[in-house]
Amino acid sequence: MTNTQEPQNTNTSGALAAAKAAAGLKLYDTASHAVSSFTPIKPGQVGIYVCGATVQSSPHIGHIRAAVAFDVVRRWFERLGYKVTFVRNVTDIDDKILDKAAAAGQQWWERAYIYEREFTEAYSKLGVEPPTYEPRATGHMIDMIDLIKKIIDNGHAYVVRDADGNPTGNVYFDVASWPHYGELTHQKQTAVSDAASEVTDAMGPSVDNAGNDKYNPVDPADMSPDKHDPRDFALWKAPKDSDPLDARWNTPFGTGRPGWHIECSAMSHRYLKDMFDIHGGGLDLRFPHHENEMAQTRAAGYDSAARWMHSAWVTAKGEKMSKSLGNGLSVPAVLAEHSAWVVRYALGSVQYRSMLEWSDQTLAEAQSAYDRVANFIERAGAAVGEQPSREEIMAISADALPADFVAAMNDDINVSGASAAIFTAIRSGNTLLSKLADRADSDVAKAEVREALVNVRAMLDTLGLDPLAEPWVSDGAAGGAAGAGADSAEHDALDKLVSEQLAARAEARKAKDFARADAIRDALGAAGIAIEDGPQGSTWSLK
Repeated sequence: MTNTQEPQNTNTSGALAAAKAAAGLKLYDTASHAVSSFTPIKPGQVGIYVCGATVQSSPHIGHIRAAVAFDVVRRWFERLGYKVTFVRNVTDIDDKILDKAAAAGQQWWERAYIYEREFTEAYSKLGVEPPTYEPRATGHMIDMIDLIKKIIDNGHAYVVRDADGNPTGNVYFDVASWPHYGELTHQKQTAVSDAASEVTDAMGPSVDNAGNDKYNPVDPADMSPDKHDPRDFALWKAPKDSDPLDARWNTPFGTGRPGWHIECSAMSHRYLKDMFDIHGGGLDLRFPHHENEMAQTRAAGYDSAARWMHSAWVTAKGEKMSKSLGNGLSVPAVLAEHSAWVVRYALGSVQYRSMLEWSDQTLAEAQSAYDRVANFIERAGAAVGEQPSREEIMAISADALPADFVAAMNDDINVSGASAAIFTAIRSGNTLLSKLADRADSDVAKAEVREALVNVRAMLDTLGLDPLAEPWVSDGAAGGAAGAGADSAEHDALDKLVSEQLAARAEARKAKDFARADAIRDALGAAGIAIEDGPQGSTWSLK
């Protein structure tokens, strides 16, 4: 029973100089039901803990939406100049893992590791930055046991004993002893709801919406008749008869394994110490997981997160995407048909608190966005004779980005508004490109095009979508889906055919045969090909 090595405390170094734009950041807080100004606990630094995957089976799009959403949040903090410590845990022991491993004839830890690697691969393919720390539950048993001892000593938990007075391994949090219980999910209605919070209250599980919750079934341990109060929840659980011997740990309160919630309290405190800035996760974790986590952390004598943020669901025909409901789309299956860039764009196309309807139209719109982005970046780079380096793009401060983009991102990470700002900049850049040949001050004109190119790529990079960054470069400009080879071949064939027509048009214009040149342009236009004439020659894109 060992713990991982004590991490270096990345929140103790000197404060960094945040961008001036940081002063305008406002974020929603689930506990207050309000958007408010963000002020870091430690100047220049931000600590974020996000609940990661329970690695029981392959990741689906619903899982990855939360990862992408909080990756964008993290990237905006970094663009604002903050030093970010980002922790995302791995739940590698759980009833579902044990049951599914037994059914498949696997060791439970074998199954957990197989699917942990699948999640890691999915994160990587979709451009999600690696966390600062990614702790596993099984590596922090001592931390959890110590935390439970503190809660018991503080009078907020009780050990269940058998008829002989021996501890059974079951330990429950005593909700009645904790008057603050329910504050996160508004059992205590002290805040005025806005339209968005009313939606999440209606669709997300909470103490106000109890009963048979198909999205968040009750832990069997929490159904025990040994509980003093129906609201009490398991901190430590006695093993089931079917549990393997190596899935049990000896403690002062009996042999067993951790309850669902205690690991996040232990690991957030281990890696971020006392109160940290943001605790994030999917909407379905709001209750009971985060409500219970907040209560047990504070009952142990520690501060909880200063702000709680929850990403909404991916829905399919209005229903939450979930393997348990039979409508989950695995990440490998989606990436077999669509490029990773397109999938990431689709997952991040609406603000994190908005429900995202997953459909063919969503993906088609994302593909169209990629075509517009790639076309501009390619043409602008050709016009100025180079592509700005990744180092230059990454060094662009939020203060140097277009004001409409900054305003959108500072408005509770409004990525819809941020995307609109990107395409406004692309339209302006295309206008500059179309006029480049007619500008006498070509050096000045090229500088304007380059500035537009840098701005567009830096804004895209803030959303994790700069096509010239990793992983998109290594996997092909659009992300290298398994099915992208056919698309690439089709594009290459079309490019060859169109390029021949453009060459013929250029020869016609050179010979002053404008009727033929116009006929070629009109024929391409009728086929859905848009032509842009520039100083480097003519380029084409799909309308």
